[in-house]
Amino acid sequence: MDEQGGAWSGWIAFAGLIMIVIGSLDFFAGLAAAINNRYVAISKDQMVLFHSVSTWGWITMIWGIIVVLAGFGLLAGSGWARWFAIIAGTITFFVNLGWVGNSGYPLWSLTVLVLNGFVLYALMVRWHEATGTPSRSSG
Repeated sequence: MDEQGGAWSGWIAFAGLIMIVIGSLDFFAGLAAAINNRYVAISKDQMVLFHSVSTWGWITMIWGIIVVLAGFGLLAGSGWARWFAIIAGTITFFVNLGWVGNSGYPLWSLTVLVLNGFVLYALMVRWHEATGTPSRSSG
């Protein structure tokens, strides 16, 4: 692998590690919400999709486990993990975009948006350079 491919391989590893961190944070935030409903400061009128904070916590825990597994898949260079991480990163991007103006912690949402931008860039634009596979547009 040439030096440029090695540099982009670092970006893919970075994307995998960020997915593991995001999944772990989601898991523990969901665990806290499932154990203690008062942990998450959301009133009943703000719960649009879920009936209770506990339900949101369980769904977030399951999502966190899936995102962690995708992160490990990215570290292994798996193609399925790339596509899942692109979909999960896009969903996470839009969810956090919704929290920017409606959250007590907008800086956290902005940080997640920027990190998701880096992950999506590495996975969509530079995957072929990192893995050494020819892109469809090159020939």
